[in-house]
Amino acid sequence: MLDPERAQQIFDKTRKFTSAELEIIFSSTDHSLTRFANNTIHQNVSELNEIASIRVAFDGKTARATTNRFDDESLRRAVQAAESMAKVQEPDPERLPLARAEEAKNDVKPPSRWFDSSAAITPGARADAVGKIVAVAKKNGLTTAGIYASSQHADAIINSNGLSVYHSQTSAEVSITMLAEDSSGWQKANSPDVAQFDPVQLAETAAKKARDSRHPRELPPGKYTVILEPAAVLDLTGFMFWDFGGLAILDQRSFLNNRVGKKLFGENITIHDDAYHPLQSNTPFDGEGVTRQRVALVEKGVIKSLVYSRATVAKMQKSEHAAAVGPISVTGHGFPLPNEMGEAPVNIVYQTPGGEQTSEQMVASTEHGIFVTRLWYIREVDPYEKILTGMTRDGTFLVEDGKIQCGVRNFRFNQSLIEMLSKVDAMSKAVRSSGEESFDMVTPAMKVRDFNFTEVTRF
Repeated sequence: MLDPERAQQIFDKTRKFTSAELEIIFSSTDHSLTRFANNTIHQNVSELNEIASIRVAFDGKTARATTNRFDDESLRRAVQAAESMAKVQEPDPERLPLARAEEAKNDVKPPSRWFDSSAAITPGARADAVGKIVAVAKKNGLTTAGIYASSQHADAIINSNGLSVYHSQTSAEVSITMLAEDSSGWQKANSPDVAQFDPVQLAETAAKKARDSRHPRELPPGKYTVILEPAAVLDLTGFMFWDFGGLAILDQRSFLNNRVGKKLFGENITIHDDAYHPLQSNTPFDGEGVTRQRVALVEKGVIKSLVYSRATVAKMQKSEHAAAVGPISVTGHGFPLPNEMGEAPVNIVYQTPGGEQTSEQMVASTEHGIFVTRLWYIREVDPYEKILTGMTRDGTFLVEDGKIQCGVRNFRFNQSLIEMLSKVDAMSKAVRSSGEESFDMVTPAMKVRDFNFTEVTRF
């Protein structure tokens, strides 16, 4: 794995090949994956790769080229490629100098996200865990498929303005689908610390969902009270966080245009972006090496703040929107330059207001509703009202008289996130959650009234 000393050596060597401003983003990954299907392992792959993404900047122009070879000739060619691309551009009068070392200073010590137990996961250990997952499937008369992945990752950013930052972390991930003849169940977990989840327990839960949803009933579409498990909440609400970037407001592509400072959701919705939360995983710096700040995005339903890269702050302060978007300051949420997206919060943490309920308690308080394990094939229908469409999957159940009664055929939904987050009647404790349509977050399960199901699927 790349360490800070080696990254600095490569930067110093590359520096000799250009007189331009220079930034290098280093990424070093050791990733392994065990894939299984039909109750047997069918693939095991490992990849070790180190990349240097080299950006040059001069005369208001900037461009980037990438190499995974660090000999002199390969680094020289990457620099020349970046310079050649920059030379044919029109100058950007708003281009800022590279970030300074002071912008990478961090008074908050981030929690360690490196766990030796995760780094030590072997192919044999993954195979052993898969064997136990398969045993659960066979015990329940089911067929299972999924993955068990483990990785080590290091990121560094060094530039010619004296900035130098480094972060390393581990990761372990299990995704399990259990299949019956006409039903299925699913569970997924990801964490820097492999001790934070139990593959066998996940398999047992997925198997129970597949077993209990056999011979699903068909219900009519309509508005139902739903209990959404954390993965479903994550995959739905993940679609809105790209709109919390300052550049999205400037480009008029955010559902928050003319809504910052207004109450948009229910009183019980508070959402922060917090790279330092113990259940999160990410670098404590952004794509330019600037320190990430904690940001209150939503407080008691009110849109409080946006996140900003360095360049967007300068643009926002001169724009017609400046007086209507709340505090404007660099928050350390920019993506590597050049890019068209600007910035976004990527360490989402829901703050529950107290009185949390378990999913079982939400079910017990529901006279008639639908329990949803997860959602898939989600697409945006109306960007400003944040109306999404998609389908339920892998464990959808009818709830009556406070009990899960049976599986039901899956639904297609058309649902506004604004309306959904205004009708949350109960939440569980927020936990680290993984889905398939968005990035990992710290999210609760939610009980939501009047969720809009528009069609019934054939499965």
